Amino acid sequence: MKYCVDIEIDLPRDRVVELFDDEENVFKWMEGIESWDQLSGSQGETGAKSEITFKLKNREMVLLETITENNLPDNMKMTYEAKGVFNIANNRFEVIAEGRTRYTSEQDFQMKGLMRLVSFFMPNAFKKQTLKNLNDFKMFAEGEPK
Repeated sequence: MKYCVDIEIDLPRDRVVELFDDEENVFKWMEGIESWDQLSGSQGETGAKSEITFKLKNREMVLLETITENNLPDNMKMTYEAKGVFNIANNRFEVIAEGRTRYTSEQDFQMKGLMRLVSFFMPNAFKKQTLKNLNDFKMFAEGEPK
């Protein structure tokens, strides 16, 4: 399942990327995140691996994140692995006007087992969650001191 969502943020691209690239900020805007543990490499560096734990609706989910490409400020690609799910994410940042940035999230989900069934019956749930995450990031970023 592939899809793409984007939002516009009322900040210069350099500031948006600075906020996006600071792993500590994720705790300020991403719902359900419990922990982020660096397993190898340096944060944001190509090849770096992290374990991310979420708790959503009394369910815990652990993801293995691998940074596959860091071309910031233009884009950053990563993969996420969990039971039954492999996700390739490409986050792009584009200047659209002075002080305005388009943040585009391209997602490619590959499902197995039960998760394949879930994605078949609820295909819009993944897209809605990605868009919620982008909007939560936008609210956080625009509320931070410039």
